[in-house]
Amino acid sequence: MGTNRFDQAGNISVQIAPAFYGPLNILCFMAPCSVLSRVQNQAFERGLTVTALFHLAYNVTDLDETRAFYGALLGCREGRSTESWVDFDFFGHQISLHLGKPFETANTGKVGEHMVPMPHLGIVLPMEEWKTLAGRLEEEDLDFVLKPQIRFPGEPGEQATMFFRDPSGNPIEVKGFRDLEGVYAS
Repeated sequence: MGTNRFDQAGNISVQIAPAFYGPLNILCFMAPCSVLSRVQNQAFERGLTVTALFHLAYNVTDLDETRAFYGALLGCREGRSTESWVDFDFFGHQISLHLGKPFETANTGKVGEHMVPMPHLGIVLPMEEWKTLAGRLEEEDLDFVLKPQIRFPGEPGEQATMFFRDPSGNPIEVKGFRDLEGVYAS
């Protein structure tokens, strides 16, 4: 595992372990800590490396409904916007939501005994943050595609999951793990 170092300006550099890339430490990420979400900082603290942030752009039908859902309900910080799109910090990653026809989805993804919407976007959270979000969404009586539950109990990759749609019908999965290293357990 690489090492993480903070400089005096609050930047973090993540170095890849020499065992993987020979004798040189390679700088693979540098960003102001304010850019990193709480989840990513927790990953760094646990020795996990984050090498990049993703950016995903997709269509929504109403920007006011979108702001209420992603901002007020999910707790995502709003970024830049125009009259035709709005950016959000989606748990440390950038999503750009543009006015237009949302992508078509179908329940074709079989996971365990459930058929889930495909394609969908999602996020993996530490379990306590997942529980907090699940509780808030249940209190708001959100219409779930798949209610909050534990999947694969007692197996490698045990996880909490929930599926729901934004007001434009875009499907979202939120997973929770007790240990983020379990995301890739087999």
